[in-house]
Amino acid sequence: MPHVLVKLSTQLLAKSNVDFMNIASRANSNFWSNVQMGPPDVILGVTEAFKKDKSPKKVNLGVGAYRDDNNKPYILPSVRQAEEIIFKKCLNHEYAPIGGDATYANLVAKLGLGDNSLAIKEKRNVTIQTLSGTGALRVGFEFIANHYSHSKEIWLPAPTWGNHPQICNMLRIPHKKYRYYDPRTHGFDLQGCCEDICSIPPGSIILLHACAHNPTGVDPKPEEWQTLSEVIKEKKLLPFFDMAYQGFATGNVDNDAFAVRLFEKDGHQLMLAQSFAKNMGLYGERVGALSFVCADQDTAANIMSQVKILIRTLYSNPAINGSRIVTEILSNPELRAQWLCDVKEMADRIINMRKKLREGIERRGNKLKWQHITDQIGMFCYTGLKPDQVARITKDFHIYLTKDGRISVAGISSSNVDYVAEAIHKVTSS
Repeated sequence: MPHVLVKLSTQLLAKSNVDFMNIASRANSNFWSNVQMGPPDVILGVTEAFKKDKSPKKVNLGVGAYRDDNNKPYILPSVRQAEEIIFKKCLNHEYAPIGGDATYANLVAKLGLGDNSLAIKEKRNVTIQTLSGTGALRVGFEFIANHYSHSKEIWLPAPTWGNHPQICNMLRIPHKKYRYYDPRTHGFDLQGCCEDICSIPPGSIILLHACAHNPTGVDPKPEEWQTLSEVIKEKKLLPFFDMAYQGFATGNVDNDAFAVRLFEKDGHQLMLAQSFAKNMGLYGERVGALSFVCADQDTAANIMSQVKILIRTLYSNPAINGSRIVTEILSNPELRAQWLCDVKEMADRIINMRKKLREGIERRGNKLKWQHITDQIGMFCYTGLKPDQVARITKDFHIYLTKDGRISVAGISSSNVDYVAEAIHKVTSS
């Protein structure tokens, strides 16, 4: 017996020495020592600073999500009804097809391209479910990187949503900018935009915000979209539309899809990313879609086969709950009518807050022009505030926004609009 204990003790001692050596070895050789701290997300940084502020007057104008007039997250009545209907169906939780449910894909394609879309009628479109709009962009950009045979340059409007260039960088896709926003007028720079587009190499991809441009809130007028369509077609560019706010610009989902439908009618082959985060309030459900409008059915079939392979390696299958909600709303006439009312109600609140904010600033005798607040559209507004004015409005008034002066109008409510107007007036008057 003592011999056995001695042997066991020897083994434990040897193991302890090995463990000690392993710990020492790990301390001296870090496989991830090359990884550096990444820069913080601009929007999340604004939100974190807002949360730490103890002032009862604080206002967060950085958040990119809709809030009701009490500054609370809003669950659409149509969504709540759809959830109740789905619950009563006692559905299972089996995998969705790689490209998502076919009914869902057909419904969202028609929502984007229109019921009279020639591409849908001729089965020249490919539409797959994605992880919201960001997932649609990522799949679309990665598909370009792997399969696009022309110039892989992606041209982005200046400015654009911060995630657009980041996705390009992650995939090592070259990207450049074309003029879009004119800081002098706080509006759309049609001439500069067209001049830059005319210099883009044929076959390149041009990214376009379909409506409610993020971050400026500046959209081309219908006749300007017609001009852009003609120039882009003449230059033989591939339009890639990002439509994250359908319904949020004018309150009408058909009006907000004008550009996409115009380009299809004009004969463009195109790509379209859709999201149901904003217009259905399904932020956490991560439900969206990616569509290709192709030249013929054979090309569409080839693209579908390859995009499924791509999705299989990324996340295998999309989630089912969000797509079920969208499908229920778009396929049920009563729910769809309710949803269209819900979308208009949200858009109208945003439009009303823009009006009240502008009136509040002008009523105080501010000498600057503020028409751009009501001319711009959608959730975001480029106020024209300079970085030093942004710093002051945050320090003195506890109002949080990004350094470029962009505000989320959804963060403005009846209870704080006068306070925000007063703050903007004071920082721009001195």
